[in-house]
Amino acid sequence: MVACGSRKRYNGATGQSILMESPETINLLIVDDDEKYFALAAHLFSKYQGRKFNLIWKQEGTTALEELGQNKNIDIMLIDYYLPEMNGLDVTKTIRERKIEIPIIFLTSNRDFRLAIEVMKYGVEDYLVKDEAIDSVLPRMVVNVLERVILKRKITEQQKTEFIARRRTEAIKELVVTVCHEFNNPLAAMKISADILSRQNLSETERVHIKEIDGSIGQIEKEITKLRDLNFEKIDYSKV
Repeated sequence: MVACGSRKRYNGATGQSILMESPETINLLIVDDDEKYFALAAHLFSKYQGRKFNLIWKQEGTTALEELGQNKNIDIMLIDYYLPEMNGLDVTKTIRERKIEIPIIFLTSNRDFRLAIEVMKYGVEDYLVKDEAIDSVLPRMVVNVLERVILKRKITEQQKTEFIARRRTEAIKELVVTVCHEFNNPLAAMKISADILSRQNLSETERVHIKEIDGSIGQIEKEITKLRDLNFEKIDYSKV
């Protein structure tokens, strides 16, 4: 499969998101027991320009759940409300309980706003009445929903990265403050001791050593000042 762009793909076993590439071919799971509607949908997807679709058709919720558990390459899912055994809402609930983060578009034969509100509680990306899915409406919705989900996940990942970078910077800043504080007291004591010694009756060699010590203390103080004065406010966390 040829791929381009950046996106997330879910891991059905763990429910974790994995960084993948955005495919030219979209693997679409359609869950609907209406054979005629699937034939119509297949025709609409085959005529859509710009993207290819690999359609996987399941007529029951149980077989759809099995497919999701086994096939980690599914990009997005279309599911009808009226299904044998389990209805589409129950299947959606089970998918979310299993922590499968696949984008879902819900299909129904009528405009039931109460049902629409209910399915949205389970993170369904969009809701579509079957009779409105004509011409390019259905494939265009699938492409738009998938691209929207990819963008949301990229933004979330960026925000997470920036949050981690910010926390690390704060930890470094706290460490710098602690280190500077820990160095200041012994350095002050060494400076006082060196000053007291320099006033004593010392040989020329001893005075040279004291001068070297004093110079080294001064250099350490400069480095600590530079470390203390680091400007953490200028860090651009979006580039970290």
